Amino acid sequence: MNNQAVLVLRLAAPMQSWGGPSRYNRRDTLPQPTKSGILGLLSAAEGRAREASLTDLLGLHLGVRVDQPGTLLRDYHTVSDHRGLPLPSAKVDAKGVQKKTSPAKYTGVTQRYYLQDAIFTAALRGPAPLLEGLEHAVRHPVFPLSLGRRSCPPTGPLSLGLRPDAELHDVLTDVPWQASPHHRRRIHTAQVMLEATVEDPAGDLLVDDVPDTYDLKTGTAFGRRAVRHLWVTIPSGHETTTDDDPAADPTNPGHDPFALLGW
Repeated sequence: MNNQAVLVLRLAAPMQSWGGPSRYNRRDTLPQPTKSGILGLLSAAEGRAREASLTDLLGLHLGVRVDQPGTLLRDYHTVSDHRGLPLPSAKVDAKGVQKKTSPAKYTGVTQRYYLQDAIFTAALRGPAPLLEGLEHAVRHPVFPLSLGRRSCPPTGPLSLGLRPDAELHDVLTDVPWQASPHHRRRIHTAQVMLEATVEDPAGDLLVDDVPDTYDLKTGTAFGRRAVRHLWVTIPSGHETTTDDDPAADPTNPGHDPFALLGW
């Protein structure tokens, strides 16, 4: 008896940031949600402590579809001590106390990157009892939820519900297009082709976004997983004819070199 299921999430917000292993003064974002970020969201929903084990979550297989790619935003940050004191350096003295910067540095600069106006559909495949609990937690979260960083709360309901067990590719092809109305108005064809990434042991690409812990004392080390990229074609919700639908024209190769850029 197959006791597997698929949990589908809609990840939408004015800003998202999926940084993965980026650290220090430059915090990048990847163009799609990371497994680390999504598992962190689910852990917060359940109310797990940061040092709690993630063993049961790591086995979930993840698929992500780009419903609306959004645009990249660079946020320029400055940091200073409100008392007017020099900033601490990375060095410590014999007692383990951080030294002050020398020569004194009163302002630090950081750069943080975000995806603005992006929407993704995420599908997690795994044991049905586990996903049932996670789906309930997402609808009734213990801690506030965010999409990558605390400054990025989601808009609208996160859960699109549980589905019977199916391949991630099939689920991402079946879920209706989640793009916003203003983005939909830019599409005039009956179908839309969307980029997707699915976790697959036979995948041809390795990504470093599998967390071992969220414990702040030890820090997070990222493991690898294999994924593959693909395109899924789903209804756009628009009615059209063969004359203005390139996908319906048998002479059209169906290849758009600028589709990956969101054009």
